[in-house]
Amino acid sequence: MPSLFFSHYSSLGLSRVVHPLPTCPYMEACGHSLLFLFLLLCFSSLSNVEAASIIHRQLLALSKKEDLSDDFEIDVNIANPRLHRAYIALRAWKKAMYSDPYNFTDNWIGPDVCSYHGVFCTTAPDDPSINVVAGVDLNSADIAGYLPAELGHLTDAALLHINSNRFCGIIPQNISHLKLLYEFDVSNNRFVGPFPDVVLRLPSLKYLDLRFNDFEGALPSALFDLELDAIFLNDNHFSSQMPYNFGNSKASVIVIANNKIRGCIPNSIGKMAATLNELVLMNNVLSGCLPPEIGLLRNATVVDLSWNSFAGVLSKSLEGLTKVEQLDVSHNMLTGVVPGTLCRMPNLVNFHFSYNFFKGEAEECVPMSTESTAVLEDKSNCLADRPAQKSAKMCAPVVSRPVDCGRSKCGSSSPVKPVPKPSPEPSTPPRPPPSPKPASPVLSPPPPQHSESPVERVRSPPPPVHSPQPPPVRSPPPSSVHSPPPPVHYLPPPVYSPPSPSINSPPRPIHSPPPPGHHHSLPPLPSHSEAVPPIGGLSYASPPPPFYPGYN
Repeated sequence: MPSLFFSHYSSLGLSRVVHPLPTCPYMEACGHSLLFLFLLLCFSSLSNVEAASIIHRQLLALSKKEDLSDDFEIDVNIANPRLHRAYIALRAWKKAMYSDPYNFTDNWIGPDVCSYHGVFCTTAPDDPSINVVAGVDLNSADIAGYLPAELGHLTDAALLHINSNRFCGIIPQNISHLKLLYEFDVSNNRFVGPFPDVVLRLPSLKYLDLRFNDFEGALPSALFDLELDAIFLNDNHFSSQMPYNFGNSKASVIVIANNKIRGCIPNSIGKMAATLNELVLMNNVLSGCLPPEIGLLRNATVVDLSWNSFAGVLSKSLEGLTKVEQLDVSHNMLTGVVPGTLCRMPNLVNFHFSYNFFKGEAEECVPMSTESTAVLEDKSNCLADRPAQKSAKMCAPVVSRPVDCGRSKCGSSSPVKPVPKPSPEPSTPPRPPPSPKPASPVLSPPPPQHSESPVERVRSPPPPVHSPQPPPVRSPPPSSVHSPPPPVHYLPPPVYSPPSPSINSPPRPIHSPPPPGHHHSLPPLPSHSEAVPPIGGLSYASPPPPFYPGYN
């Protein structure tokens, strides 16, 4: 059986755990088109009137708030100017919330912002004599609303976690004022528009999580030049070429699954050898040959390239993946022979190479072989004397015209074009649709995780408005929650490579522990376990927040 793995930040010293399966700018000029798009995306969880109200409010507010100013009047007296600005930001955010079914922000009243649920304060890194808002965590609160421009006043925040809510609209440009922001998690919401380029202007950012939203368009090449440790972009609608400088990234976990990224994997991927632990590119439209430089990823534990259109043979250099535990190249156009050295790699737990056009496999690669301790999967290839294989008629067009990967250079003027996929036989399973967004979770500790397969992406209905009060919010103790406890943990950045998808499985809801509340000082490593919705057979969670620079 495949396993679910969690990655971790090596700097936190967390040990590996193995679990069995269990933009359009926001000016008035684009207001009409944005409004229409927003309404469509929010209908499943909000009524037409509610969605229209939320979007109208954001567009109207943003058109008047392009520039932040300290010249404002408030009805309370706050001597500390930095808490004064934080009060302005949080008050504006409270007004931008249309629905708060668990009354999570019911105490966001008055000047004592450090007592607000989900807000925690500590002494300023540059002035120990004053307190500042060091972070906001609204994970799994199921709040509907938008992000106001005034959030740019939270200039002392090191983390902003709002995953598993119903925030709509766009990410405001004023977020660029958060120069200390270390973690930005807006996953599993209803955000739309192009890649939010404002995150490229956050100098301290290390953990970026945009999963399970409706962002679209091109991935900016500048993203892979940032000093990020974890990049989660899966389950959006990104549709550009793979950026040529992809290999410049120093991230330990990169997940871009379930998008429409095309082109080939750049040879520069070999430059990630020292840092990359987990790479998940499944269910895109990538093509070409697998670059031999993938074999340089000596620290990678998870490599998932399934559900693409890669062609050619498996390079002998893949033997260099000596730490890999989960290797998945299934559902591609690969040919040739599966070498025994791959199936004998010392740490290999699961190796899936089914649904390709391999015409041979070493004895060690035959499922249930005594020569390998790994779980192997070889069905729907062109292997003689093996069950559940493609027909000779289906194999012939591909096997008889092998691709010359020696001429394939990603980015060259004449890249090798893979042979088009022949029409599948009735027995061949269809390409899985993008993973669904999980239903809004209840504020309770996460139950055991179960592997899921991708199913059609469906919006979950909103929970009843009059939901019961959630249990008391407590600051979770430091731990190596899977996630990061998303990143194995996976993100911290851990990525977990679970079993192959069974198409008919129901979607798994996201479970994360309740966000911390009533904090007067920054808790040491709260474990924000942002369970990640299933990514086509894989599940990823976010890593535990690291120690924040300046807030030790």
